[in-house]
This record gives sequence, structure tokens and C-alpha cells, in this order.
Amino acid sequence: MAYFNNNSYSNSLPPVTRYILIINGVIWLICGLLNQTWLASILGLYSINTGGFLIYQLVTYMFTHIEFGHVFFNMFALFMFGRSLEYYWGHKRFLLYYMLTGIGAGLIQLLVCHLQGVPSFTIGASGSVFGLLLAFGMIFPNIPLYIMFIPIPIKAKYMVIGYGVLEFFFGIANRSGDNVAHFAHLGGMLFGILIILYWRKKGIGHDNRFF
Repeated sequence: MAYFNNNSYSNSLPPVTRYILIINGVIWLICGLLNQTWLASILGLYSINTGGFLIYQLVTYMFTHIEFGHVFFNMFALFMFGRSLEYYWGHKRFLLYYMLTGIGAGLIQLLVCHLQGVPSFTIGASGSVFGLLLAFGMIFPNIPLYIMFIPIPIKAKYMVIGYGVLEFFFGIANRSGDNVAHFAHLGGMLFGILIILYWRKKGIGHDNRFF
């Protein structure tokens, strides 16, 4: 997990980031801590070939976690990167970006599972989180990031490229027992770069920086 020291923005949590953290926390308390997994089975994203897919799941799956480690690392990344991006873009644009990258990640996951002919059930905010990481690397390319337990800073732009390459490698490797939705992560990054490039083409945003 990557993190950084951010002195450019207030340490307070902006509202959209705060509410997303709260919603994910509440649903995890019900599904994970209280072991009410029936809720996760309603909110999670089923692949089309299972017969359980419903359109609303493209939204609800990204707020649903069962395992503590899953929700902790996703919410830690949201806390670290989301607040800077929300201050930078504003509340509405940040929320739009977060939701679209999460939906895009879900669509890529559905497409890959359909092409592979394998059933899947996907939960978690990782698609949106990878979209946030992509955005951070594009907007603040030279800010140093730190990987936990490795005290060597890496520029954000290189961290984004590295994560993208690793996710692609693990996705095509399709290792036995690997239940991580790597292509959903890539989908979040793909939709993220498309959204940001579109905004820049339309003159929306504060910067002209890229990798």
C-alpha cells in the first residue's frame, strides 16, 4: 500500500471522502463484523453468466466488503489520496469521478468474465481506489509516495505505472487460488485516464500536467 506526506491541503476530511468512508465502514460492520453476509450477497456484483446480475450491483458492489484487510487498505488509500483529489477537483467532480471509475471497473470485470466464460462475484472499492491512484499520479506526478515498510520514496507517476504493470501481469497469469479482480483494478485505471483526458480536452480542471 502506498502513502504520502501531504502538507498542501487541510488535514480535515472533505465531505464526499468522509461519507464514502462511513458508508463502507457501516456496510463492513454488518457484513464482516456481524457476519451478516446475506447483505453482501445482495450488494455484490455477479457476473452475467451466473444469472444473478442486476444493474444496481454496478454501484453497490463498490461499497461492500467482508474481510477487514480488504476494507482497511481500500479505505486507507481513499483517506490518503481521496481528500487531496476532492480538494483539488471539488466535491461534485470528485464524486462523479469516484463513481464512474467504480462502475467502469465493474463493467471491465463483467466483460472479462464473460469472455473467459467463468462465473464471478465481486465486491470492494478497489476499482475506484485504483482510479484515484491513477488520478493522483497524473495530477501530482512528482510527489513522492512510500510503500509500507519500504522507506524509499517513489514518484507518483512511476508508482502508477508500476501498479498498472503488476495488475496486468497478475491478471493474465490467472494463478490458481487468486481471487483478486485484477482486471477490475485495471478497469478503474482505464476509465480514470479516459475521464481525465476528456476533462482536459474540454478545458475542465486546474492543470495541464501529465506523466
